[in-house]
Amino acid sequence: MAVVGMLGLMLSLVLLIYLTMKGINIIIAAIIASFTVAITGGINLETAMLDSYMTGFTGYFASWFLVFLLGAIFGKVMQETKSAESIANWIKNTFGTKRAVFAVVAAAAIMTYGGVSLFVVGFAVYPIAVSLFRSANLPHRFIPAALVFGSISFTMTSPGSPEIQNIIPTEFFGTSPTAGGFIGVLMGLAIMIVGGLWLGSLVRKASKNGETFSPPKVKNEIAAAVEEEELEGLKKQDLPNIMVSIIPLALVIIILNILGQFINPTTALLIALVIGIAVACITMKRFLKEFWETLAAGTQNSLVAIANTCAVVGFGSVAAEVSAFNTLIEGLVNMPGPPLLGLAIGVTIICGITGSASGGLGIALPILAPIYLAQGVDPGAAHRVSALASGGLDSLPHNGYVVTTVRAICGETHRRAYKPILFVSIIVPTAVTLLAVLLYSIF
Repeated sequence: MAVVGMLGLMLSLVLLIYLTMKGINIIIAAIIASFTVAITGGINLETAMLDSYMTGFTGYFASWFLVFLLGAIFGKVMQETKSAESIANWIKNTFGTKRAVFAVVAAAAIMTYGGVSLFVVGFAVYPIAVSLFRSANLPHRFIPAALVFGSISFTMTSPGSPEIQNIIPTEFFGTSPTAGGFIGVLMGLAIMIVGGLWLGSLVRKASKNGETFSPPKVKNEIAAAVEEEELEGLKKQDLPNIMVSIIPLALVIIILNILGQFINPTTALLIALVIGIAVACITMKRFLKEFWETLAAGTQNSLVAIANTCAVVGFGSVAAEVSAFNTLIEGLVNMPGPPLLGLAIGVTIICGITGSASGGLGIALPILAPIYLAQGVDPGAAHRVSALASGGLDSLPHNGYVVTTVRAICGETHRRAYKPILFVSIIVPTAVTLLAVLLYSIF
């Protein structure tokens, strides 16, 4: 029965990946996958769906809705005030076409680390990326990797980040957003440097092999070209000053990491985002044409984002009821080597199953955190290892942001664009996670 359950768990994961890559709505795909794992795992369907699935879904929603809401509104305000475009344009003008890959990664990283919604970052930076890559005649298929690497690798897992992947561990380990100390900072820099150099080398190699810009001929490429031309045609006074644009981002980071030392980090993040939104609205009022419409759009975006994440958390909650899942957890806890290794592998696997870093953390840490804390693992080290581990297999092809970036934003296909994403957003972060386990175990 355990073998059947394990096979069913694997089958449900493959099915979830297949359905999402085929363009099936992630909520529908997660429900189908949940049915599959329940049936093969011998769980009563009524209990699986009305109890386990809905408990996981609503529990995650209740815990993180306000974070998603304010984060999405902040991102929408930054977009509507043209602050995101101002930052991206400044980086483009500063670094130019000779450092096109670095400029795209930097633009995405600055905004993401400042708390701007991932999807806003993607849509805001893509036109700049097109302009830079076209001017340098670099292969278009590497743009998704540059956007993904800058948005969801080192920025969401480094100490001090306002991204939810760095906040969730604080709830289970009693830590602050800066947990992990110098090793945590070093690991963030390692992902940034190694991944950046690797991505740059891949682009150069492709260019030397004769690849040119050559974007896929799809409809949204035309729309992106129009958007790019409009951005190019903007006069300087039509965009907020770069310093004014950066102030709200800086405030979010500073306020979070100061208040997070004294109060609940989630509360600190909510306060930081509210202040960031208020400052952005006040300092760039003349660019914000429709205040209430902007808030409404941000709210809608947050509902879609959290519902998608809740769906995979619900699936994971059903999977956690299968005996094969418990066997897997027991194997991780009792595996030879440092305890942090089991924690890292457990979080990595569960985030891979759900295709979501935050969703995987929401499932893994309630189970794993008490076990490893009871073993005397340092909470700060456990926090940072968990955050780093969440940024590995989460970027499998069925990850929501990967699908959106490759297809909806860039108009690419997984066949053309996914391989470099695999290198810089899965292999590099996973290797650095293992290095972090080694360093924390030694020091």
